[in-house]
Amino acid sequence: MPSPTHVQLIGAILFVIAIIHTFSTKFFERLAHAKPSHSGLWHLLGEVEVVFGFWAFVLMLAIFGLEGSQAATTYIDSRNFTEPMFVFAIMVIAGTRPIIQSSMSAVKWLANLLPLPGSLGLYLIVMITVPLLGSFITEPAAMTLAALMIAECFFSRPVSNRFKYATLGLLFVNVSIGGTLTPFAAPPVLMVAGKWGWGMPFMLTMIGWKAAAAISFSTICMAALFHRELIQLPQSSPTKEVQRTPLVLSIVHFAFLTAVVVFAHHPAIFMGLFLFFLGITQAYQQHQDRLILREGLLVAFFLAGLVVLGGQQQWWLQPVLLSMSSDQVFYGATILTAVTDNAALTYLGSLVEGLSDSFKYALVTGAVTGGGLTIIANAPNPAGFAILRGHFKDEAIHPFGLFLAALGPTIIAALAFRLL
Repeated sequence: MPSPTHVQLIGAILFVIAIIHTFSTKFFERLAHAKPSHSGLWHLLGEVEVVFGFWAFVLMLAIFGLEGSQAATTYIDSRNFTEPMFVFAIMVIAGTRPIIQSSMSAVKWLANLLPLPGSLGLYLIVMITVPLLGSFITEPAAMTLAALMIAECFFSRPVSNRFKYATLGLLFVNVSIGGTLTPFAAPPVLMVAGKWGWGMPFMLTMIGWKAAAAISFSTICMAALFHRELIQLPQSSPTKEVQRTPLVLSIVHFAFLTAVVVFAHHPAIFMGLFLFFLGITQAYQQHQDRLILREGLLVAFFLAGLVVLGGQQQWWLQPVLLSMSSDQVFYGATILTAVTDNAALTYLGSLVEGLSDSFKYALVTGAVTGGGLTIIANAPNPAGFAILRGHFKDEAIHPFGLFLAALGPTIIAALAFRLL
């Protein structure tokens, strides 16, 4: 392992501090109540979505102090912020009333085809089909849709805290592996698909069907575990009825959603489309609910901070990965994903020449397998976190609780990718 520069060492230390910070947000929330004179600052530091952006700012101050403003500016300019911008745009569009109403109608229609009592069928359809839909509309869009449906149909109703954590963990794992049916929807796959020649047939036959099997099995197990609670919940929504959206407007919204997905790698185009979309929502405010701009901006800030801090971790991550065999790299990638974005792992792998096919498969499947263990493991996770956190006690999701909840589905995914 090469000796790190001063900036790289500081970046690694700040990265560890940021991870510890994500597990300590409740401490800052308690400080906000204990120290009301600075409650605003403590509330800010208690927001999980703020953590990586805050410590990325500290890193930039360190680079500025050690190497000057030119080095700091050059480093920021070298980072790629396309993904944070894309997640922001796709979250806001996917979270609008026309998209949610249409998607909810389709999901409930499918659920009615299943002869199951209460909300059992609805739970199965939401937790299986929507994450798999992420292979086509991208994982951030699938996460947003699934989280909003879960919030309306389940979390807003009298369910146990245990059920909420179990569902959140299952959602994060399912979305992480659910985008692997295609080579363009899951960030860890997208980072390597072009260079390694992984097209649609390869993804479906080598990875995608295994992910679908794991998602289905995990969801059935979870539904069986909480069947008493789900049976007691009727499928009808507890929320008040709202005006139905005109078909033409729904088509326009889906057209914008599709266009943003198509131009996902061209920020100037998809952000232009997004601004145009905001104009449409203003023109037809009577058919809109509150846009989730705040949630989207917080998630984008989180991901941008991860991009800045993550850029200083290559010096230790790459040697660690390359020191492993293909079997070791699967489990190593699964574990490392919990403390760093899974797309960063596969991106580092794409920089290395001469990797075996088994190593490539192990790296990517390991990275997506561990994508539900923490909020930072997979880029769409902060979107689901931001939407669902208000339904937990004190609007706080305990990181260790999430880890334990995601452990079972993660093990099932690992077995599917290694044994099937």
